[in-house]
Parts: sequence; C-alpha cells; structure tokens
Amino acid sequence: MEYFVTGATGFIGTHLVERLVSDGHHVTALTRDRWNADHLPDAVTVAEGDITDKETMRDAMAGADGVFHLAAWFQIGPGPWNAEKARRINVDGTRNVLELLDELDVPKGVYVSTVGVYGNTGGEYVDESYRSPRSFPSVYQRTKWDAHYEVAEPMMDDGLPLVVASLGAIYGPGDKSYGGTPRTGFQGLLRGDLPMVPDDFVLPFDYVADTAAALAAAMQAGEPGEEYIVASEPRNITDVFEVAADITGVEMPRSVPGSAFRWLGRGVSILEPMVRPPEGFESEMLRFFGTGPVLVDNAKAQRELGIEHRPLEDGLREYLAWEVDQLGMDVDVDAPTDSEPAVGAEP
Repeated sequence: MEYFVTGATGFIGTHLVERLVSDGHHVTALTRDRWNADHLPDAVTVAEGDITDKETMRDAMAGADGVFHLAAWFQIGPGPWNAEKARRINVDGTRNVLELLDELDVPKGVYVSTVGVYGNTGGEYVDESYRSPRSFPSVYQRTKWDAHYEVAEPMMDDGLPLVVASLGAIYGPGDKSYGGTPRTGFQGLLRGDLPMVPDDFVLPFDYVADTAAALAAAMQAGEPGEEYIVASEPRNITDVFEVAADITGVEMPRSVPGSAFRWLGRGVSILEPMVRPPEGFESEMLRFFGTGPVLVDNAKAQRELGIEHRPLEDGLREYLAWEVDQLGMDVDVDAPTDSEPAVGAEP
C-alpha cells in the first residue's frame, strides 16, 4: 500500500513510518525541511511541504491509498504565547489535509486526535460518544478539540472516509520533545528536580511502539466515519512515577492535591504579563496538571481493532534505559525492584 504521512519526522510519526515500512508498505513522509527526515528508513520517499499550505501537499498525496495525519503543534505551558500558531497548525492545517484527502479521492485516512479533548470526565469512564464542553486549561487541548469536532467530525458526517484515533500520553525511546510532554516529567524525576506531582491527575500512558501499532490497525481495520480511543487504561500519574522511581531507584517527588496546582496556576497567571516563569512553572502547565482525571474506555478499539498495550512496567524499563543514557546518568534500570523482579530475573 502507498501511505502519505504528515508529522512523519516526529516522535510518534517516526515509529509509525518504521512500522509501515517493516510491514512492506511504501511511505511518503511530509516534512517542512528535508534534513529532518534523515533518520527515516531509506525506502521512504521524502516530500517537502507544510500542512498550513495546502497546495504544497497535493502532488505528494496524489495516488495514496491512505493518509495518516499526525502533524500537530503540541506544548503545554507556553500555549498562550503560541495560540495563533497552534490554531494555524492544529485546526487550519487539519482542514487542509482532510480537504485534500477528499479532493484527491484518497480511499481512507486516519486523523490522530487526543483523549485530552475529553478533559476531566467527572469521575466517570467515557467512550467515543462522549463530548466534553470546550473548557480546557491549555491552548493545545482547545485547538485539538476544534480540529476534532469542528473540522474532522463534520467532514466524516458528510461522507469523508476518515477514522479518528485518540491517543493518551506517549513515552518511549527516541523522544526528542520538550515543553510539557511526558518526557519532561520523566527527566525531571530522574534529575531530582520535579518538586511534586498531583495525586488526582489520571491519563493513559502508552509506549510509542504500541501506539504506532494501534494507528496501523486503525488504518487497516477501522470503520470510516468512526472514532476509536486507542489509548490504554488510564493510570494515576502518582502511580506511574512511583513505578519509574522504583525501577531507577531515584527519589519519588511529593504527592499533593491537584487543587494545589490550580491555586499555583492562578497565582502565576497574575505575574505572567510582567515576568515569564521558568519552563514547567507556567500557569497553563500548572492548571493542566490540576484538572483531575481523564477516564476513557478503550473497549471499542480492543474489540474492533485488536489493540494491545504492554504493561506499564515493561514499557517504562525500556524507555528509562534509553533516557538515562541520553542524560548520561549512572542509573541501573535493570535491577530488581522491591515489588517485582527485573525481566528475566529469578523471583
């Protein structure tokens, strides 16, 4: 099959492209700068273009059997200073990609959304039929909500052969991201400069290779016009970091109520017009981590797409081994933990 992939040079996109190539497909990877694609497999066709400029994608997308649209602006924290850029990429760029998919009669597309568009679900597990009010602390969530419900969903209702796949928080080797991503938190934990974590922030945390497999399954088995939550079961961030701390032997940061993050966010917002806070302490970041649990039910994706996610402990061991190497730290992530032996060790 011939696949066209936006966001192909990013963290998730790179893993998806590698999987598609290993499965025997041909991939055309869209990138704004060709040198960004040097790490992709040699078999990939690299096309220069920009999702905010519709015509730069037309020739490269023509003839594709399927389109994966992953490209997005994603940062939590500096969102207020990038609101126009986020909307141009996440909303207008998505409209450009999906309009071209329609104009070129591409048989099928997969649009990558986020479970962040559900927000705090009020303690209830929700499925794909749930629609939250558009009241989010971050520019990223608001623009992804607009792209999901004001661009993709209406076009699907009009017959566009599109599948929406909603992701959780993604971690794994090869992550070069920054600014409010899971990697930022894990690096802070490893370096010992993460002062606290909210005790009521719940979100799916998924290993990147499993996410790439889920997106490939959405293209292969997803029903056009349908949405699938392809994330794993939600986990409390305190539990996630406790597992990471146990694996690496680093100290676990203090767990505090999410309300503390909300109050801090309000205070910082008063000062931000005069002094920009350090990365990680922006009011948007603090309010985001004070929003509470995002509880989602992935039963539909398990049933119809056959998605699978490895145990969190296994994924974190593989990721943290890579991360401590990137940071040049002397940490043994393969040592047995207090609660569970390392993989391959005798119980």
